[in-house]
Amino acid sequence: MREAAVSEHASSNGAGTASEVAGVAARLASAFTSELQRRIPRADLDERDPDYIRESLPRLWLMATIWFRGRVRGLENVPEEGPVLLVGNHSGGNVTPDTIVFTLAFNTYFGVERRFFQLAHNLVLAMPGLGYLRKYGTVAASPENADKALSSGAALLVYPGGDYEVHRPSWESGKVDFGGRKGFIRLALAKNVPIVPVVSIGGQETALFLTRGEWLAKLLQLDKLFRLKVLPISLSMPWGLNVGDMMGHIPLPSKISIQVLPPIDLRKEFGRDPDIDEIYDEVMKRMQITLDSLAAERRFPVIG
Repeated sequence: MREAAVSEHASSNGAGTASEVAGVAARLASAFTSELQRRIPRADLDERDPDYIRESLPRLWLMATIWFRGRVRGLENVPEEGPVLLVGNHSGGNVTPDTIVFTLAFNTYFGVERRFFQLAHNLVLAMPGLGYLRKYGTVAASPENADKALSSGAALLVYPGGDYEVHRPSWESGKVDFGGRKGFIRLALAKNVPIVPVVSIGGQETALFLTRGEWLAKLLQLDKLFRLKVLPISLSMPWGLNVGDMMGHIPLPSKISIQVLPPIDLRKEFGRDPDIDEIYDEVMKRMQITLDSLAAERRFPVIG
């Protein structure tokens, strides 16, 4: 009986200690994310600066061409004027080279005066060294900003997979994974704009992404505190083991290849009252076929 009592006490004490540690970790995470959220800039459409883009575009595009050997094909598939929803797969952690390469290429091809915006998580907008993206038209991912951008006649780039896709393990780099998110279809239907798929490869080779860390985000309650359902773990420069990618990283010089597909007129292809699930499956199919084709062109990771 004495041994049983001692064992029960030890078990109870251990559970209490674990509970206390979890509580402290949750409070620290809450304080950290609250402070970080306070520091995040409120980006809006008015921050896009054509003069800044015109002045900085040549050197940034040269840098992207040398480091990422960026190649973008099919920009002629984007309607030359009017609102359009560009829908891309997403790679590279919180430092997303596919977005950088495509944004530079789009502005080079269509000119800086054409209104062009990209939706991004607020964390990306707050990261050191990426503030210039706001001047290029990167705005907080929200239904309000998406509606405003398309209502203004702009081209809008969205990544439905968001943080779920961008932090997938590196060995899943050849997979388009929106996680079942279909809001982009409802947006295109509501605004009556075409969808133009944008497919990229190479970004998930700019670091070694190990896990999305969904279990860790849930443990630290980041979903409730910060709209984060993942807390990714990767191996990257200069940190080595990188948890969360909150401070970004130096991406490896992986070759970034991007293919723009022909526009999809949803009601013309799928009827006046289209089925959203059918549209989603077809968009995913076309993008995955293209990604498979881009992957087949590569001989080695990073090198391309």
